[in-house]
Amino acid sequence: MNRVRRGEMPGRSALRALIFDLDGTIADTEEVHRRAFNQAFAEHGLPWAWSPAEYAGLLSISGGRERILQYARQSVPPPSHGAQLIELARRLHSAKSALYARMLAERGVPLRPGVLRLLNEARCSGIRLAIASSTSPANVRAVCDGSLPGDWADWFDIVATCDVVEAKKPSAAVYRYVLEHTGWRAGECVAIEDTPNGNRAALGAGLATVITTHTFTHDGDFDGASLVVDGLGDPDRPFEVIAGNAYGCDHLDVGLLGRIVAAAKAGGPGHVTLARPPSTRGDRVVSVTSTG
Repeated sequence: MNRVRRGEMPGRSALRALIFDLDGTIADTEEVHRRAFNQAFAEHGLPWAWSPAEYAGLLSISGGRERILQYARQSVPPPSHGAQLIELARRLHSAKSALYARMLAERGVPLRPGVLRLLNEARCSGIRLAIASSTSPANVRAVCDGSLPGDWADWFDIVATCDVVEAKKPSAAVYRYVLEHTGWRAGECVAIEDTPNGNRAALGAGLATVITTHTFTHDGDFDGASLVVDGLGDPDRPFEVIAGNAYGCDHLDVGLLGRIVAAAKAGGPGHVTLARPPSTRGDRVVSVTSTG
């Protein structure tokens, strides 16, 4: 599928579009990924079991197959070498993806707090929506089919995944793809991300970023982000500001995002407020056109 809709800029607002990452940003999927990886390893007779702390470190590697491959190469002894190791990583990732899809179908996965509210608010305000992810089209469908209303594919102008760009985050390629295929200007958009790699990818495309941390990323380095919070928050469930300027707000809404875009523009091209979380924090398309 490769269908892109080009929308008009809503009113005189500085904010034209929101570009969401998927895993860990829209839905709490990372723990499900971790369990699926470990089950795939066990089913293939490998003595690997990634703990939550170990998996948090492995998230610095974008892409499930790439994560497996690097981990295998560092294992002592490695399970195989050369082309055989690459093939093992491919088979493990294929098995993991099937297990992940089954887990989602059986148990579902919750949206992160505030996500549905913000998506609906953006739609009502004429703000365009997109997804830019390093995961696969199948994973996008599995998560969104199980977590969002049935017409979710109509909500997004474009969903760009690993099958449309070869380079994964922290490469800016997937964000540049979204901008190129929608005609949006980077300075009119905000990227919502949850990992350092995602933050770097969006900043590399000239986007302002808002980071919503979670268990696996709360100690990450988010230099350059406009705002780092522990979630999107809701009127009755305020977020915690980790770094950056929330302008007195206690949850992320279109108004706050508009102020973030305006502040980034005022700072000049590519300039956003420096925000780094403290190192001591606790231990249709859409166009799924062609990155877990």
